[in-house]
Amino acid sequence: MELKLWTLFYFLLLVFGIPEVQSADSQWFIDVPSKIPALQGSCVIIPCVYTYPKTKKILNRWKGFWKRGNTIVSTNLPKFKLNSEFKRRTRILGSLRGGSCTMQLSSVRSTDVGPFYFRIEIPQHKSFTFSENTVTIDVLRTPEPPTMSVEVLGKVVASCTVSHSCPTSPPRFYWSHSGIKKTSSKRLNKWMWTTVSTLTFVPLSSDFNQALNCTVMYRGKKTAQSSVVLFS
Repeated sequence: MELKLWTLFYFLLLVFGIPEVQSADSQWFIDVPSKIPALQGSCVIIPCVYTYPKTKKILNRWKGFWKRGNTIVSTNLPKFKLNSEFKRRTRILGSLRGGSCTMQLSSVRSTDVGPFYFRIEIPQHKSFTFSENTVTIDVLRTPEPPTMSVEVLGKVVASCTVSHSCPTSPPRFYWSHSGIKKTSSKRLNKWMWTTVSTLTFVPLSSDFNQALNCTVMYRGKKTAQSSVVLFS
């Protein structure tokens, strides 16, 4: 019985051949988020990486185009003239040669919802349009209030935290009380960052039972505020 199964197996290989297994490097592939939130007036970075079928040819030119419908919204070609809607508002970050197709869109407008998609052209090799891998931007008209926390242990240590999509122009923080201020940012995921402002001061008796306010101003001048009351 076992011999018959092996005979059948080899017969199928002779008839149909050995199935070809393609690696990711031999195919067109792109990794982009399907939807990103962005604050109106601020900026948003669309993370993007891609691969293309490998070749033994020597390649030295890569042309990248982010598009919305038939409109080109961003390209790495310096002499290409974008239309007035996107002129001076977009740029492709990173290296197309290295597989990065990340795009930054500044001064986000209510009409910047997309969907956007990427096209790569390698003149000495091949071209491909990732029209099925679109990115939609959820344009927010107003920012979320920052998250605040406070500790009172001899000194007041208060923190004010926000998430945003514009790491090149992080939000600014304004406190209603003087003190030592420190600000730090870190990446939350592929398309969102978090920025924290920490305020430290020695409280006076008059500071207790009073509101401590944190106001955040984003690129585009939109603001949001939160407050906490200091208890002794």
